[in-house]
Amino acid sequence: MPHVFPFSAILGQDEMKLALLIAAIDPGVGGVLVFGDRGTGKSTAVRALAQLLPPMRVVAGCPFHCDPDSEHGRCDECRESPRARSRRMPVPVVDLPLGATEDRVVGALDLERALGEGVKAFEPGLLARANRGFLYVDEVNLLEDHLVDLLLDVAASGENVVEREGLSVRHPARFVLIGSGNPEEGELRPQLLDRFGLAVEVTTPQDLAVRVEVVRQRDTFDRDPAAFATRWKRRDGRLRRRIVAARDRLDAVQVDEDVRERIARLCMALGTDGLRGELVMVRAARAVAAFEGDAAVKDAHLYQVALPALRHRLRRNPLDESGSTTRVERALAEVFGE
Repeated sequence: MPHVFPFSAILGQDEMKLALLIAAIDPGVGGVLVFGDRGTGKSTAVRALAQLLPPMRVVAGCPFHCDPDSEHGRCDECRESPRARSRRMPVPVVDLPLGATEDRVVGALDLERALGEGVKAFEPGLLARANRGFLYVDEVNLLEDHLVDLLLDVAASGENVVEREGLSVRHPARFVLIGSGNPEEGELRPQLLDRFGLAVEVTTPQDLAVRVEVVRQRDTFDRDPAAFATRWKRRDGRLRRRIVAARDRLDAVQVDEDVRERIARLCMALGTDGLRGELVMVRAARAVAAFEGDAAVKDAHLYQVALPALRHRLRRNPLDESGSTTRVERALAEVFGE
């Protein structure tokens, strides 16, 4: 396996790292959208996070990486063989290219077997490979409309349904959707934007010391990736143990009624559409509390997740020239009285 830049060594992008950690602890948050300047470590952070996570148990030979310990979300073949052998594999990170065809994404008829053996067999696509892992879309704002519609359907149902050339296949497709892009190159469709649980903005560091250190570390990694990874192995190990512990205690974290009320008041003050903002804030704050070892969600956790959970859900106000980040910060100060 080629060495990946260690997650713990990424500097200057704390909000992006926190959002990715939240998605790793609770994939139900709904994915992460990372918008900002080129060359700020967006794709590096996604691959580093996947490398950081512990290997997952899968049914041996299953092309969909079904979980042998779960009765739900399994393909038909795995449901028929409940005692199948299992193995461990790294958490998959699958890239969805902008020019990908629909057949490559959802899967299609295996032509080699159809011509050679005369049987209709399914050739899994990118959605099958991404099940229980990460589906990464760079330049997501340039993704073709028919692929956006496809992702919306699968993200909502957690299943991929393929019916073509006499095939009828249904398989689990639950993944953490990670999108990145540059806002100067085009806006994201509102339907897809709303599907992302968290949205973060990354910028080029303006602190001289941080810039120098980032370049120094990247140069050191490029010259000797193995030695650099070894140097950061212990820190990544501690972070991995914290993620595992947070997953274990996630359901036990309490969210009091006054916390839910403050979240609702904040969303009402911002005029967000629907209730997705409140739901994401609750889940994200619970994940942060679990990561920090707290038994209940506190105001400090809400402050950490309010911006990424709400900044992309605001209506445009022609009378307010403030950016979405400023509007959320201002509403936080009003609701929390600070």
